[in-house]
Amino acid sequence: MTRFSTLLRLPPGPVDLRSIPTDTSPGFSGSRHDGELALAGLGPELADLQERMWAQRITGSSRRILLVLQGMDTSGKGGTLRHTVGLADPQGVRIHAFKAPTAEERAHDFLWRIELAMPESGYIGVFDRSHYEDVLVHRVRKLTPLAEIERRYLAINAFEAHHVGAGTTIIKCMLHISPGEQKVRLRRRLEHPSKYWKYSPGDLDDRALWGAYRRAYELALERTHTQAAPWHVIPSDKKWYRNLAVGQLLMEALRGMRLEWPPAQFDVEAEKRRLDRDPVIE
Repeated sequence: MTRFSTLLRLPPGPVDLRSIPTDTSPGFSGSRHDGELALAGLGPELADLQERMWAQRITGSSRRILLVLQGMDTSGKGGTLRHTVGLADPQGVRIHAFKAPTAEERAHDFLWRIELAMPESGYIGVFDRSHYEDVLVHRVRKLTPLAEIERRYLAINAFEAHHVGAGTTIIKCMLHISPGEQKVRLRRRLEHPSKYWKYSPGDLDDRALWGAYRRAYELALERTHTQAAPWHVIPSDKKWYRNLAVGQLLMEALRGMRLEWPPAQFDVEAEKRRLDRDPVIE
């Protein structure tokens, strides 16, 4: 079977998101029910591989994963966290949801707060929105001069390459939905009291700028799609497929590490003999 990391990897060259379908399921021919079962089936192996990556820290391993989730409002970053990242042991996961920068953060370069949030060895780190907000929102809202945004693309590439070289596997996912599907999801939030908390009047303000955001995404994807940290565009109109696709990308990254349990850092047989002598005194 073709790897999801191959099927969903952004092709090189100019990006036109309108030409990439949002309601397909590349690499999977089953139904929604089949997809949900397939995702659940990833759980045991994903948890096992995550634990192996965690255990290898005692040998000085620098391996870690950073999952970057970007997408238009309602594209499903939160749902992906619950259904896909939720398969992993929460002790080995660190999630950061980046909001508008604080006064202290604005006093530094835009990557300063990102550096502080990078996962340590053995962890799966997840960015729910990320440093890409500083080239997406800032471009659309004209918060930053274009020359500085161009500099930021280069800075992001250098930043990511540095961390990949230091042992981080970066999985960048653009959750790709259609404007029609976004409208359905926004309507659902307005019709169910249990979803009011997810809605903000500003959502419609951003929706009115859909074309500008699309173009900002296209430029960001073009400028920061690198060999070290490539982009994957995830068709996300079907929530179940979105969750499965991200789960498969995580699984493929972990499998690619060829993780083994670390050898004992002590004399196993000697410790067995010590235990047999049972030093516990009641």
